[in-house]
Amino acid sequence: MPLDALPATDRNAWQPCPYLDTDWVADANGQRVTGVGIDARFDPPACQFWSYPPEPQLTVIVRHMDSPEDAMAVVDWATPIDYTEPANQPAGWNGGRHGGGAVPNRIGAAYSVAKGNTAVTVFTNQDESIKAQLVAEETIKNLQL
Repeated sequence: MPLDALPATDRNAWQPCPYLDTDWVADANGQRVTGVGIDARFDPPACQFWSYPPEPQLTVIVRHMDSPEDAMAVVDWATPIDYTEPANQPAGWNGGRHGGGAVPNRIGAAYSVAKGNTAVTVFTNQDESIKAQLVAEETIKNLQL
């Protein structure tokens, strides 16, 4: 699958994310969840949480790549260095973050970090990157990455 692959889910589905609690996501991102979809092409499955806007309120992607360089390429795609700030949480993870409006043609904020061959990326339709960071940290903790 290409490093810039995005999940494809049905906004009307209710397929619980195997590593994030839906109520926790609603609190962390500040929006009611009206649908949850998973894309099993990703391992673990990518999760998308929907609300009332047309775009997903939250997209969570974990990628296990062939090399640390490939994992960082995922981070660089998700949080292009020309438009973002460094991210280094949780400890041992490195990447980038941006708030809403920072990356042209993109809605909302993102937080993307890599450690070894693994990259974790979170896109939110909210403007605050702290929301994406909290979800990334919870994902890393729950999956014991």
